[in-house]
Amino acid sequence: MNVDTATRPAGARGRLLPLGVYLLAFSLFAMGSAEFLLAGVLPAVAADIEVSLATAGGLITAFAIGVVIGGPPFAVISLRWPRRTALVLTQLVFAACIAAGLIMGSYTALLITRFVAGFAYAGFFAVAAATAVSLVTPDRAARASGVVVSGLSLAMILGGPAGTLIGYHTSWEGGFWLVVALTLAAAAAVTVAMPRTTAGRDPSIKRELRTMRQPRLWLVYAATLLSTAAYMITFNYLAELLDRVTGIPDGWIAVVLMLFGVGAYLGLAIGGRISDRRPHHALVAGSTGIIVCSVLIATLAEHALAVVPLVLLLGVAGFVLNPAIYGRVFTIASDAPTLAGATTVSAFQLGISLVPLMAGIALNADAPITTVAWIGAGLAAITIPVALFERATAQPKKTAVTKP
Repeated sequence: MNVDTATRPAGARGRLLPLGVYLLAFSLFAMGSAEFLLAGVLPAVAADIEVSLATAGGLITAFAIGVVIGGPPFAVISLRWPRRTALVLTQLVFAACIAAGLIMGSYTALLITRFVAGFAYAGFFAVAAATAVSLVTPDRAARASGVVVSGLSLAMILGGPAGTLIGYHTSWEGGFWLVVALTLAAAAAVTVAMPRTTAGRDPSIKRELRTMRQPRLWLVYAATLLSTAAYMITFNYLAELLDRVTGIPDGWIAVVLMLFGVGAYLGLAIGGRISDRRPHHALVAGSTGIIVCSVLIATLAEHALAVVPLVLLLGVAGFVLNPAIYGRVFTIASDAPTLAGATTVSAFQLGISLVPLMAGIALNADAPITTVAWIGAGLAAITIPVALFERATAQPKKTAVTKP
């Protein structure tokens, strides 16, 4: 993989991953908490700004669309920038947008500021993914990517639930102010401690665009979109399902959401260990796990003793896939790490942006809230043949041997 070999620190071959990788994970934890926090306080947000739950879900879509649109253009614009500069700039813009939305407080203001925040988040995520890979040797790329993405699982375990608890005891805005403070702290840490890295050999937009034409790469993006939507459609409406169907008290909903994050962390740890060698095994196993967990959540939604452990297992299954996805992307598109990484982030967020649209159609048609889990199972089922087809195209074709 020809990724930043010229600028990789000498210590990148050591046993431990470089400090910069963990700084990126912490930064992603700080920013990602804003994304997962909204799922826990969505009913409170809807009530406070006087809109329906389906309409409030548009705030999730606004953020996700900002990420989808923002990643690739920012990757191109910042291709020749020092990566530390790009990282800190996006963090500051993100924090400013979240704060502005809270101060103004209207639904329109929240839509606009979350869209711009998503744009900045996409830029950070794209540069962070490429930077993490640049700090390690090629055989550890999936593991480094998994550690960075583990910041998102920590956002589920700590950031989102902590913000939800703050919201229940004060107001829903309290958790988002915590996000602003953490993001600024992360930006300061990156400024002080992140090594100066660039794109290695001379950056070339033409070369990156040429690399992006590979059909195999777009199969990975399709699997990314489908699998992300498959588990996020259940997670984003989990608070409502636990409240209306399972009957879990409000004060315990945050704890159950935390279990999803614990599962995500475990899934990343498992996926990061196996994905460098067997990425397609991780993709198929994770998709199968999402199907099983989603179906069981839908059918056993009234039974808390069944649903609670299934939430944990859904997190494991969903996030086993992520290191494998990044591993495949940076293997196929080794000559376009920045743009390929940015498009991967866009594919993740495009999957998330489809969640409120699909769920909204079902809920507005008076379907039960458990329908979202059935939709998730169907999306995961489509992911499996896409992943298998990508594996088939990755295998070298056998050439016919003609006997003399």
